[in-house]
Amino acid sequence: MKLYTYFRSSAAYRVRIALNLKQLAYDAVPVHLVRGGGEQRQPEYLALNPAGLVPTLVDGPDTLSQSLAIIEYLDEMHPEPSLLPGSAADRARIRAIAQAIACDIHPINNLRVLQYLTREFGVSDAQKNAWYRHWTEAGLAAVEAMLAGDPRTAAFCHGDTPTLADCCLVPQVFNARRFGCDLTAMPTSLGIAERCAGLDAFRRAAPEQQPDAE
Repeated sequence: MKLYTYFRSSAAYRVRIALNLKQLAYDAVPVHLVRGGGEQRQPEYLALNPAGLVPTLVDGPDTLSQSLAIIEYLDEMHPEPSLLPGSAADRARIRAIAQAIACDIHPINNLRVLQYLTREFGVSDAQKNAWYRHWTEAGLAAVEAMLAGDPRTAAFCHGDTPTLADCCLVPQVFNARRFGCDLTAMPTSLGIAERCAGLDAFRRAAPEQQPDAE
């Protein structure tokens, strides 16, 4: 398998965690999202992923995009350990937590959105970072309520083993800290992130451990 990735991409970070949890070997192919206007915009990469986003996973004849779709593919192809365990209601809850991050928080704080704010509206770095913090803090407050208010939350987002939800939570907490978000009202989320940080699969997926880290 080849994973087209960027060390700071939270979407790629999610997939790296999932691959490691399943102990699947892969070759990392760095795609620099900033250098030279962004390697993801080059024709060679667009031929692989027309959206011009990372990650992209190539598994034999199959080329896959979108982090949640990739992780569900991995879960179907390599069922153990399951990242979507339990009943239909359990799996729906895990997906809801994951999508609250991947669909509600991440898209409006993605690099291309932040670049557009600067390029088209002339916002300053301080204004851009305030935008990021506002939406991330609001989104993570909702995730915290989902976690803290449900007895199915345990050592991890859902039970005592990591799931798709944890694959999404940890990268978002990393980014929130990087941008100086106020996370003091999110003890459940931070506790889960700390426990994940103690696992080798999460440590090896961290941005600073990647071959393209800067």
